[in-house]
Amino acid sequence: MIAPKLVRSCCSVLLLSLAGCVTPVGGVSLRPDGTPGPEACPEEARKAMNYLRMFVGEATLVQVDANQSASPITLYDGPIESMLEDNLGLLDAPSRLYGRVWTGGSQAVIRYYEAQPMNGGNKIPVCAVARLGLGQLRKRPDSKPGTAVLDHTHAGVFIVDAFR
Repeated sequence: MIAPKLVRSCCSVLLLSLAGCVTPVGGVSLRPDGTPGPEACPEEARKAMNYLRMFVGEATLVQVDANQSASPITLYDGPIESMLEDNLGLLDAPSRLYGRVWTGGSQAVIRYYEAQPMNGGNKIPVCAVARLGLGQLRKRPDSKPGTAVLDHTHAGVFIVDAFR
């Protein structure tokens, strides 16, 4: 088990070295169906994830929208705040993930660019995606343009080294 003081010290050094990082949510190219195109994971995020032992392919569950807990939920194009249900690397639940939703296509696409530990500190740059896995992000037929009505309030979230 890693000592909490060591984790806090490492995170403090990491956060100080990453001060001023910018979330890369603007300028993402869109595919013809309105879903986002490929996007690189910034070096700062890869370093932060490595320090926090959040390696590519690691996964956990999230409450898709921290502000909606009853099914169905409605997502809108734009920013989203999700909540970790279980720990992800050294990031403890119920930390928050901040990212962006795209509702074009048959399912919602969610990319996460920042994490906020609930025990204090600054936001940490990350690269993670919510995945369809068991159909959690499939839009209901009654979804209006610019929205995604989902039957599920939870989804898997996976650490990635690039958005594809």
